[in-house]
Amino acid sequence: MRNRKKPWAQGELENNNLIIKNAEEFKGKWHLYFNNSNPIHLEIGCGKGSFITKLSQKNPNINYIALERASQVIVTGARKLRELSEENNFSGNLVFVLGNVTNLKDYFKEEELDRLYINFCDPWPRKKWAKRRLTYREFLNTYKLLLKQNSEIHFKTDNKQLFEFSLNEFCNQNWHLKNISLDLHNSNFEENIMTEYEKKFSDMGMPIYRLEAWY
Repeated sequence: MRNRKKPWAQGELENNNLIIKNAEEFKGKWHLYFNNSNPIHLEIGCGKGSFITKLSQKNPNINYIALERASQVIVTGARKLRELSEENNFSGNLVFVLGNVTNLKDYFKEEELDRLYINFCDPWPRKKWAKRRLTYREFLNTYKLLLKQNSEIHFKTDNKQLFEFSLNEFCNQNWHLKNISLDLHNSNFEENIMTEYEKKFSDMGMPIYRLEAWY
């Protein structure tokens, strides 16, 4: 999906202090950034930030980092968060990071994260693109290094083929699975927070697939 260029985006990117563009400088020091020792949860590919913003408001005692590689996208969520901050409706437990998942080991030290969210990532449908999928084994090995022992990955997608691929990758890499859903919105799972894409797909009648994995 093409993102329309926002005339205000560059100014927001340059002046919004809730967007970090030099995440490498905080590797191993995120507790200092948040000024507490609360758990740190990371969302990879946060899009416009609706999911992670709602989650951070619901859990003020957890620190959230929203990673997004597209500057024209990240500014939308960061702008809303800045407005919440100005209205005193933000507890200071969320920050946006402009960066790429391939550089995660530059942004975080081993066992620095307590949970990871992957929501509606690109399915890269062709077989030759399998290594680009965020649940490919090499990515899983990176996540394993950065997550504390027994920490979880929460994964959601609308793509059945990607979900089946992910189930196999998690199992082949000896991850444990729980709360597997083949139709999330018609399940008894009660704590779901929808992303922008999720609402769109659900409104179209498409099933949402979800799992939780830990190592």
